Amino acid sequence: MVTLDGPRVAPASGGPARQLVVLLHGLGADGADLIDLAPHWAAALPDAAFVAPNAPEPCDMAPFGRQWFSLQDRAPARVEAGLRAVRPVLDAFLERELTRHALPPEALALVGFSQGCMLALFAGLRMGRGPAAILGYSGALVAPESLATEALARPPVLLVHGEADEVVPAARSRAAESALRAAGVPVRALYRPGLAHGIDPEGLAAGLKTLRTGFGMTAA
Repeated sequence: MVTLDGPRVAPASGGPARQLVVLLHGLGADGADLIDLAPHWAAALPDAAFVAPNAPEPCDMAPFGRQWFSLQDRAPARVEAGLRAVRPVLDAFLERELTRHALPPEALALVGFSQGCMLALFAGLRMGRGPAAILGYSGALVAPESLATEALARPPVLLVHGEADEVVPAARSRAAESALRAAGVPVRALYRPGLAHGIDPEGLAAGLKTLRTGFGMTAA
């Protein structure tokens, strides 16, 4: 099995980690792309460690970057198969990182952007314990019909999507929002007018609030 690794940011407090935030990048990027979110949240999450693993495969649609699975064929069955194949790789990484910090699964939060959002939602909702929260930016919920039988966790979920996103339409998050509510998952959605395929300050602020709530902290 492939072993994931990537850039890390230690707790701002300088002490041991009490929470772990795992950042899952999008197609054609790598961990260095998403670890840049850590400085935006570190001051309000002083005891959180951040890690952004690099996806296991070179991107097959660009001469650079990584991918969690191929998206050359975007048929729903192929995308679901890709997620099911990479999920054990991510699960093993999460277990190692939690052990590294001597933390329980309930101290973990998953943050995903685009393809990383697909993985965060797919893997996070199927964890036996934890996560404390899932943040999904500019992504989609794959295989919603399987949640009724496969969902083991119902953490608070935040979905953030730009209304001007031409890479992954905001309709994908609207569909995810409806499916998550139907499955009994507490979900909040934020749709940003004029925002393309990216993350803006309002999305970062909403993400921080969800992380602090999920970790049992006072609202940001």
